[in-house]
Order: sequence, then structure tokens, then C-alpha cells
Amino acid sequence: MTIRMDLMPGPEVSSGASRAIPIARPILDSEEAEAVARVLRTGWISQGPEVAAFEEDFAAATGARHACAVANCTAALHLALIAFGVGADDEVVTVSHSFIATANAVRYTGARPVFVDVDRVNGNILPDRIEEALTARTKALLVVHQLGMPCDLTAILDITRRRGLPVIEDAACAIGSEILVDGRWEAIGRPHGDVACFSFHPRKVVTTGDGGMLTTADRQLDAQFRLLRQHGMSVSDRVRHGSNRVIAEQYGLLGYNYRMTDIQAAVGRVQLRRLPAMIRERREMAAVYGELLCSVPGLRLPQEPNWAKSNWQSYLVRLPGEANQTAVMQCMLDSGISTRRGVMCSHREPAYRGADWRAGRSPVGGQVDLPNSEWLQDHGVLLPLFPGLSRGEQEIIADRLRASLALARP
Repeated sequence: MTIRMDLMPGPEVSSGASRAIPIARPILDSEEAEAVARVLRTGWISQGPEVAAFEEDFAAATGARHACAVANCTAALHLALIAFGVGADDEVVTVSHSFIATANAVRYTGARPVFVDVDRVNGNILPDRIEEALTARTKALLVVHQLGMPCDLTAILDITRRRGLPVIEDAACAIGSEILVDGRWEAIGRPHGDVACFSFHPRKVVTTGDGGMLTTADRQLDAQFRLLRQHGMSVSDRVRHGSNRVIAEQYGLLGYNYRMTDIQAAVGRVQLRRLPAMIRERREMAAVYGELLCSVPGLRLPQEPNWAKSNWQSYLVRLPGEANQTAVMQCMLDSGISTRRGVMCSHREPAYRGADWRAGRSPVGGQVDLPNSEWLQDHGVLLPLFPGLSRGEQEIIADRLRASLALARP
């Protein structure tokens, strides 16, 4: 039995005979169902032994010394910032060009996000723009591996190590991605900075329905995450329930309810076993898109630098300059293909109007010098990419994209 879960399914295609091709579709089958049933039979469904096992599996998959599971990636980002003491009057250098959770996590601490522009090819932070954004108030650098494409950690870490700044990797989309370090391919999440934060949302390569993970090489940071995720409780549930003596826990710091459940972790463990095959399939599909779309006039395709391997969590094409993004996407949807716009820019959202943020060296409320970030949001379109997408379906997507570009010309 295979359960195919369509995310936000679109209308029927014009023939009325079949459903639209969705933007993403997690594949869950009887193995995940049995894993959940096994946990239900134990009677322990909150954070417990299955979460601990998932953490061990995830650490092994990424090469990390420590992995700490939490409720979602936003929670992971928040805990990482708190663990480094980020708070009011501090600044965190990051990007606006990311899902809004990246910037929101900074604001949760009371700190100010300082936005740096991104590269138009890969959507990642421009290392040569980082230093101009640093001030005496800079407490950390929060970088994003956008859509699973690794950012230039070698250049970034060269800057931050000279400055003594911690690096937090927003690796929400990047499970299975790799970078070349000293001649060796290494998984994103070892981490190469101080902490990496992952998401298990259904749009991600590995899903638990929702959920997150922090990885680090620092034992003390890992211990801090574990306290913070469960209200600062001094004794874990597993220790307390497994003891033959009465234990009264204490709450020595302000913590949060950011725990993952054993039900989610059981699904995650099965998904992790599928990871190598899913990455191979996604890389094959990305190569097919490259073959099918390389001749479309003016269309720009994603490119891996020679030191990075993407997991191809998403496939982002950049439209010709004259193409109307909304019109192209509507044409695609009308013909049965679900797409999504380019990655958002947080500074353009209503929640950031009048908020405490700045761009680069500009003062709060000053000039917004983020041209590449805004261009990518306005010209990028995400195409369907998920396990089980056939070459025939990719050919249909490519053909309809060509037709949509022709129809959407001004």
C-alpha cells in the first residue's frame, strides 16, 4: 500500500480526466504506517525513546556528533539563537530572501535582523556583502541553504572565524545536500558552522508531518537545546518514568514546549532510510529538467557550483525579464500544473512594515539595497519535483511552461 499525499491539489486538467500535477507529494507507505502503529502499541506517544532513536539516526546520516529533535525548524532556529545569547539590542546578519521563519526567529529574541543580498544564480547570501553589514552589535550570522542548494560556507566561515562570530545554518531544505571540504564530500548538517537547523515539513525531502532538528558538534550546546525544548526541565521524561525512585524535576531556566512526538519520530526514521534513494531520484529529475528546458529562450536554470551537490528539494527557474510571473503561473495552473512563486522576501511583507530591521549598512527604515533578492522573488518559479514524478510528466511540464511563456508575453 502506498499513500500519496497531494499538497494543496490544484483543479482538474482541462480534459477533466485527471488531477493536476502538484508542486510536491510526499511518499508515505505501509512502512511508515506500521512504524506509527508500533509506537501506538507501546503507549508512549510523546517525546521518548523513538525520538532518541531518530536523533541517533539523523546524527549518523549527517555526520553530526549531536542531534536534537524539536517541533519544527522555526523552533530550532529560535533555540539556536537563544543558546548563543541573542537578545534585545543585538543584531543578526541574515537574508530577507527566505521563508519568513528565518527572519521571524531573529525577531522572537528581540534582536534586529540585518538583511544581506543574495546571488541571482543560487539564491544564497553573497559572502562579499557580509562584512559591510557587521557592527559592534552583531551577535551571530544566520545563513540559509536556499531550496537545498548549499551556500558558500568556506568563504562565510573565513569571515566569521576572524570575527569570532557564531554561524547558524538554516538547513531547513538541505537534508542530503553536500559540500566539498578539503577534497571530501561532506553532508550539510555536520555542521560546518556551529549549528544547523532542519525542517521535516511535507514539502521537504524527509517529512514527519512537521518537525525540526538541530545538529552540532558542541556537547554543551546540545545540552542547552535539550533543556530549552522542554520548559527547562532538569530531568527528562525518559529518566523520570524509568526510575525506581521518586524524582522531582526542577525548572532552572525559561524554556519552551518545542518537543517532537514519538509518532513523528517513527515516521522520520523510516523516511531517513529512504533518503539515499530519494536524493538519487531527485538528482535524476533535476538533470531531466535541465535537458528539457535548456533550449527555452531567456529561461535561466539552477546551477550547482563545482563544490556543492544539491538535494534538489525544489527546482527554481528564472523567467525571461519580460515575462509576467503571475501570468505564467496562472497559465500553468489552468493547464493542470501547480507551481509556486520564487522565494519570498521578508522585508516586503506587511509584518515587516515599520518593524525593527535594516538592510546592510543602511539605517533602520533606510534604503533597501536588496536588488537580487527582490528580482528572484519576482522572476522565479518553482516547478513540480517529488519522488514518483515521471519523465512523461516532466515533459508535459516543460511543454506547458514553453506555452505559458508564449501566452504570458506582454
